[in-house]
Amino acid sequence: MNSTPPPGEHQRKGQSLTSLTDWREMAEVRVSPELVTKAVASLFKWERSRKQSRDKMLLLEDDKLLYLVVALKKASPDQNRTNPYQIPLPHPLFMLGDGATQEICLFIDDRKGTKKKEAKQKLVEEGIAIAKVIPLSKLRTDYKSFEAKRKLCGSYDLFLADKSVLPALPRVLGKIFFKKKKHPIPVDLRKKDWKKQIESACGSTFLYIKGGTCSVVKVGRLSQSQEEVCENVHAVISGVASHIPKKWKNIKSLYLKTLESVPLPLYQILPDFPIKIGAE
Repeated sequence: MNSTPPPGEHQRKGQSLTSLTDWREMAEVRVSPELVTKAVASLFKWERSRKQSRDKMLLLEDDKLLYLVVALKKASPDQNRTNPYQIPLPHPLFMLGDGATQEICLFIDDRKGTKKKEAKQKLVEEGIAIAKVIPLSKLRTDYKSFEAKRKLCGSYDLFLADKSVLPALPRVLGKIFFKKKKHPIPVDLRKKDWKKQIESACGSTFLYIKGGTCSVVKVGRLSQSQEEVCENVHAVISGVASHIPKKWKNIKSLYLKTLESVPLPLYQILPDFPIKIGAE
């Protein structure tokens, strides 16, 4: 099944693919915008029907996330990469300051002298709303048990981490954070302007392609409008294609889903079968 038209059908006359600079145009080359719109509408409708059928005490949150599932033909050769690829979003998933409804936790590196008190003071001075600051040493001593890690994972909507501690976090945090799609997002706290770093992280989504052939990228929220989610999806598809080794040649399929829904196909290539000429 190839659910998308060939590149030439969406290309403007006299314009090469490399000259297409708008993210939406780049995404439309391979992925039908109509298909994206239908998939987003279907997921919104499905989540609404689930919400109406559940008991009032178990109502689903309106802030549930939507994900783009990326399947590759071959795993990335860069198996040792720990930092994800950052993809800016036209409509951020997380907000800072007035109107923010998500709580953010920040992991800092206290091995190099950064103290929790100093970090909290700097956040206050720069007007950054961070609910919790946890040094790496505290993570290692106070969150050893699975239950402690599970509670921490469920206590905050977003986790940020100083880039210097990122390689240590998979072992320290365990699988629960990654299973719940709450990978800590890297921020460079060596730079003076923390607010700029944190705002950039909150205004982006992140692609992790270390090992394996499948990646999941956050693209939107049910609390956003369907149009905003569609624009985010196109931006993420364009960003994913630019970072994947061999780009579109290595993308096998793209699906859109919520955490509980079935994946809805946006793009899928036909398998390569050898063509035999002549009778056997």
